Formats: sequence, C-alpha cells, structure tokens
Amino acid sequence: MSDHQFATSQVHAGFDPGANADSVTPVIYSNAAFWLENSQRGHDVANGDIPGFLYSRVSNPTVSFLEKRIAELDGAKEAVAVASGMAAITYAILNAAEGGGRIIAPYDVYGGTFDSLRTLLPQFGVHTDFVEDINDIDHIESLIGDPNNTGDTDVKAIFAESVSNPTTVITDVEALAELAHRHGIPLIIDNTLPTPYLYRPLEHGADIVVYSTTKALSGHGNAIGGVVTSGDSFDWANGRYPQFTEPEYILGEAAGRAPRSFAEAAGPLAFIRRLRLKYLRLTGAVLGPFEAYLQLIGLETLSERVSKETASATAVAKYLSQQPHVTKVNYSGLPGSAQADLVAEHYPLGIGSVLSFELEGGAVQTAAFINSVKLFSYLANIGDARSLIVDPVNTTHREFTQEARTINGVDATTIRLSIGLENPDDIIADLEQAFQKVYA
Repeated sequence: MSDHQFATSQVHAGFDPGANADSVTPVIYSNAAFWLENSQRGHDVANGDIPGFLYSRVSNPTVSFLEKRIAELDGAKEAVAVASGMAAITYAILNAAEGGGRIIAPYDVYGGTFDSLRTLLPQFGVHTDFVEDINDIDHIESLIGDPNNTGDTDVKAIFAESVSNPTTVITDVEALAELAHRHGIPLIIDNTLPTPYLYRPLEHGADIVVYSTTKALSGHGNAIGGVVTSGDSFDWANGRYPQFTEPEYILGEAAGRAPRSFAEAAGPLAFIRRLRLKYLRLTGAVLGPFEAYLQLIGLETLSERVSKETASATAVAKYLSQQPHVTKVNYSGLPGSAQADLVAEHYPLGIGSVLSFELEGGAVQTAAFINSVKLFSYLANIGDARSLIVDPVNTTHREFTQEARTINGVDATTIRLSIGLENPDDIIADLEQAFQKVYA
C-alpha cells in the first residue's frame, strides 16, 4: 500500500513503467503462457517460491496491474480479477460456503444475485435465508442461531450490497460486521454501486468485497469484468471452514514440501489465495488482458466521473421528488431520507449515480415514459458515462419472484436511472419532456 491519495492511486497504482519498456500506460500482455527460462525457474514459479507468470488462466501481467490497482483503491491486501461481476459473487460465496451451509442475504439485491442465491447455489448445498431488512441485527442474529457464540451454526457468511440496486438501501456494514464476527462468520459486501471512491467496506469491518468492474469502476460500458478483494483480519482457521485447513496437494506434496493447508501457507489471506488457485484456476472465469486494459484506463478517471455523476443524480432525485406523477423516489442520498444519518456518517461524498422511482399509473405509463426519453439509453447497465434507463421488472430484476418484488417495492411502475456525465440540466429537461408526453 502506498501513501498516495485516492486520485493519484487511480492513475498510478499497480503499474511500473520501468518494468514495462518505459510505457506510461498499462501494457497489454496477450500471452496465453509465459517463458520460464529453465526447469528450475519453472518449478519455482509454479510453486510460488519466486514471482513470475506461468499461464494466463491463473495470472497475467495486465490483469495483475488491475488487481493491484483496485486492491490499493479498496484498502485491500490482495485482489483477484475475474471475467464478470457474477463470477466474483459466485466465487466469493462458494469459497466461503463450500461443502454446504447457509448464507444470510437481503431480498434487495441485484436480480442475477437473487436468482443465483435462490435457484443455483442450492444445487451445490448452499442455501440462503433472505431477510426483508438487512439492518435488523436482532433478526439476523436469530437466524444465525448461535446464542452462546460457540460457532455452532451452519451459517457460512452474510452477504449484502453496500448500496442496494435499485432501491439504494444503505447497509450498516459496521453493525453487521460486528454481529458476524461475534459468531465467527465473514461478511461479504458487494460494493459495485458506490465504488471504493465513495465507500470502502473493508475499513468498516467487511472481510470480502466484490465488484462488477463492468459498472462504474471502468465507467464506459465496454468491458465485462469482476473482482474480489480481501482484508487480512478474518480467521479462516477458526474450525468452521475445513477447506482452508485441510492439506492441499498443490501447496504441499506437489511442491516437494510436507503437507500444508491454505491457512498454513497464507494465514489470513487463505481466502483470496484459495479463490485464485481453486476457483479461478479450475473453473476458468478468466478476465482477458484487453478487458483488463480497458478497465485500467477507465479507473484513471474514477473519482472525477463518480463525483460528477453523484452530484447530478442527487439533483435528478430532488427534481423527481417534486413531480406530481412520481409516487416515490428511491435515493437514500436525498436530504431527509429514512437513512440520512447513516448516509451522513458513512457516505460524505454521496451514495452514487443510481436511483429509481415509481410512476403514477401502471406498466403502460412506464413503457410510454421510457419510450419518450431522448437522452437516456435504454440498456441494462449502470455506472456508464452515459445516462441509462430501464424498467427493472423486465430487465435487470426479472428473476425476482412476486414475493421479492412486493417486499422490495420493485414492480411494473419502477424505473431505474443511472446518471451519466451529461449536463444535469439537459438530463432533467429530457425527463421533463417525457413527463409532458406521457401525462399530457
């Protein structure tokens, strides 16, 4: 970790021009595999005894630049980049809950995450207890079912989004982390919406953080990717996670050593090291070097983009809250919101560029409004330099059951906006003309 400020690190962290032919921009290493020079060096690199690259399914220099940069921006010890945000979520949860167990998570998550937790991960023995309020600490503790704090529970992790999509509910990470750690359970936070510029969950007690780098981190909607970052304070050898304490062949006998586990080899970094060597290496959701390059270039303007988009999103939310045909605005960054105190304490720079609102009427009015905007692009992404609009029930959250839609308040009248870099006056003018067309 350097002593540089955030804006400096987003431009320079993780890349050394002197070691890359004096290039000041990150170099794209398109290699599938790398020259190992001789048998001994190949053996040492493969065993992790010396730095080096073996095969791009495990690590690649360009991808490594991205991992190091995001780790520094996130205040993390290490990071592993993968091919998508959903790969990051899946790897993080399975790495913690391997062998079966329960996850506690809110209903208010991204639709793909909800679908995975509800229908896919149970096929691997991982089941989820969904909660209506992730900040109801007493209820979550009752679900853990460990009244004596002995670790006698099958809950393997708590998962939540720092700022939920699309209703922007703020998770009290510090309170949740304190509860989780009291029971020997890790807290996994999806921090995609605020990015590490607005919030760094590891500094508030989270153990693992996941991002879709597709979104605001890269910021231009041109490269799919994800990343998992890790702190070094959770004890993965606490007796509840045998996958980290059982001898691992590639760390022991295959390397000509006595048997040893990931916990013995990496200590508190066992989670992130195992995620790379077991999940990324063996299931292969590999981020390509060109995509990593695009994301590195996007990161160089992260703070500038997010600060402007957040300011514009706040202005748009205020505008919408005054419109007679809007029945509700979901943006916790609004003054006087139900979570204003939490926002003031943890999000002094704002909560991000995403908001949603409810229209008067029904699906007909929602479709008409979406079809009437001119500046917004109708596509299922967020964090883009362009302003985006979708109806979540038909796109990003179509996997929600009716029960989940009712609990979250995401229905046929919900419209989600991702505010871009356009002038906020032009954005508001576009919304205004759409209201006039639909409700004339």
